Amino acid sequence: MTLRSDKQDASSRPDNRSTAAAPPGRPGSKKSTTRTGALRPDLVRIASWIKPQSRVLDLGCGDGGLLAYLRDHKSVVGAGVELDDEHVIASVRRGVSVIQQNLENGLALFGDQQFDTVVLSQTLQSMRHTEHILREMARVARSGVVSFPNFGYWPHGWSILSGRMPVTGEMPYQWYDTPNIHLCTLRDFEGLARSLGLRITDLATFNVNREVKFLASWRSTLAVYRFESPRAAG
Repeated sequence: MTLRSDKQDASSRPDNRSTAAAPPGRPGSKKSTTRTGALRPDLVRIASWIKPQSRVLDLGCGDGGLLAYLRDHKSVVGAGVELDDEHVIASVRRGVSVIQQNLENGLALFGDQQFDTVVLSQTLQSMRHTEHILREMARVARSGVVSFPNFGYWPHGWSILSGRMPVTGEMPYQWYDTPNIHLCTLRDFEGLARSLGLRITDLATFNVNREVKFLASWRSTLAVYRFESPRAAG
């Protein structure tokens, strides 16, 4: 099922579709599978954190692959929010319920603690109002999952030392056409989470579909955090 929210004209919508033009199957891509057709490892880890038969909201759900996987393997009741027309169509083809809306408009459609888990995968870095979307996630769900490119990845620093902005497989844009407007390191995000009262409960880091456990702040290209809403204890 597809619902469209027309609160904002398409011509004035900010682009909050993450790195949709990144190579398929690579971190930064909204494609949910690798080249072999398997679910991306970062999404597999996210799925492992979600309880069976729970309620899940996926913000910037891309092609709907995560929600379809959770439905088929964990009997999850899920819904997605996505702006891109092609991604919405792909989600519908998977049988995923999706609302077409710009996340910058907020989550007013959803009630307090309506979901058990809310996911924002590889989209945070393209949001204009970072704190607002995190607060909204904490409002609509008991727990949240956020993933984003790790700007602390060591080759990024080397690029900056050489006088150029980083361009990598995970951040494949030039500085003048990138949708990524709020880049951060792992410590940056952890500091923001603390300031918002979000309690981080899990962290997984990846480098091109492989999990990184040693010197993750420098060696990982993608970070995936799970946090608990301050409202969950109430």
